[in-house]
Amino acid sequence: MTPDHIEHFFATLQEANPTPVTELEYTSVFELLASVLLSAQATDVGVNKATRRLYPVANTPARILALGLEGLESYIRTIGLYRTKARNLMATCRILVEQHGGEVPRTREALQALPGVGRKTANVVLNVAFGEPTMAVDTHIFRVANRTGLAPGKTPDKVEQGLLARVPPRYLVDAHHWLILHGRYVCQARKPQCWRCSVARWCDYEPKTATP
Repeated sequence: MTPDHIEHFFATLQEANPTPVTELEYTSVFELLASVLLSAQATDVGVNKATRRLYPVANTPARILALGLEGLESYIRTIGLYRTKARNLMATCRILVEQHGGEVPRTREALQALPGVGRKTANVVLNVAFGEPTMAVDTHIFRVANRTGLAPGKTPDKVEQGLLARVPPRYLVDAHHWLILHGRYVCQARKPQCWRCSVARWCDYEPKTATP
């Protein structure tokens, strides 16, 4: 995609959805961190279903620790890999209490030092909670960036760096939301819905999928 096409691409997505938000449900930075940690290889819908039961009971690091491992597992067992995620979340809560006063840190280094928190999770927290122009490359963004020609790359890190370099600065804070939503609902993995895509005219993907 040319710089001109990229500008039109994001201007169109912005016009359609001026204030995009994550589909994970949360009311605090800690809830966001916990939900993103739980969402690895799981759907936002599935995570929200579990956290709607969990957060009214325990929505701080201290309260999660008070539940104990088995107690936490009982709330999140419907989420894939729940045992591993429960152990990671418990360990993360312990570090938050012991090293950060129960607060979620605001630096990438401190976030990625938490068990179960990789670069993608850290990017989501930095972007959504703290408004930093990061790019959390999940499977949807990876696919859209490569398929459209927006920022081709063979690894998530390469795509992330490409997007940070090519997306105009004024769109960066919201760009990862637009790309995730576009990949989830329009530019889908099995069959991109080009016939109803608002940005198809600026996309390099050929041949465009015909109207069914």
